[in-house]
Amino acid sequence: MPIPGSGLAKGLAVTLRTMTKRSHTAQYPEVQPELPPRSRGVIGLFEENCTVCMLCARECPDWCIYIDSHKETVPAAAPGGRERSRNVLDRFAIDFSLCMYCGICIEVCPFDALFWSPEFEYAETDIHELTHERDKLREWMWTVPAPPALDPAAEEPKEIAAARKAVEKAEAAAAAQAAATPATTPATDATPGTAPGARPAAAPGAGPAAAPGTGPATDAAPGADAAPGTAPGAGPGTAPGTGPGASGPGGGTPDTPAGGPA
Repeated sequence: MPIPGSGLAKGLAVTLRTMTKRSHTAQYPEVQPELPPRSRGVIGLFEENCTVCMLCARECPDWCIYIDSHKETVPAAAPGGRERSRNVLDRFAIDFSLCMYCGICIEVCPFDALFWSPEFEYAETDIHELTHERDKLREWMWTVPAPPALDPAAEEPKEIAAARKAVEKAEAAAAAQAAATPATTPATDATPGTAPGARPAAAPGAGPAAAPGTGPATDAAPGADAAPGTAPGAGPGTAPGTGPGASGPGGGTPDTPAGGPA
């Protein structure tokens, strides 16, 4: 059987213990509290990511999300293509008088259009004003804190790993193609401006090209008169058909006339 007055004694003991401790008062609203990053204050909407898939409204257990949209026709991207239709968001509202902050709508959103914000100052004097439209939800989006950094020992995200493997595969294919292509050396005897392997063009005023295996034709010296009957390319003063040993002004053995004595 408890002793009469024991409860009062215990209460006074707690009072005596706390009387000697310094109290800490949060000077709200002058000083805002430091909330953890994952605080469930309010839901922010990133409107650009919303595709009006209606998953959040269908999965909400309180049916507190209201979405209206209409369809627009998108012209074909290329001539002869087919026109497509897309959903355009008209209204996105959340009734926070019904919301129980379960976070199901944020978890089921496949395009990351809903986020938790630590903002909590959205009280109203009228319950009907707790239904906030997309403009207000968009303002709360800018109060969403940045996601925490990944653990250094965490596994690499699948999207980054797939992109990195694709880049490495493309680089390996380019290197293999470069190694398989034979290196071609440009012709060194070609005149600048001519195709590789082509013969150089003759200089202006030069004689016809010599036949293969013969030496180049010799032009007459400038200012020298050629003897009558001189073949093109022969030296000056040389009669056609003469060679070493022919008779000339300087003497020599004359040719034997045809039909003469041996």
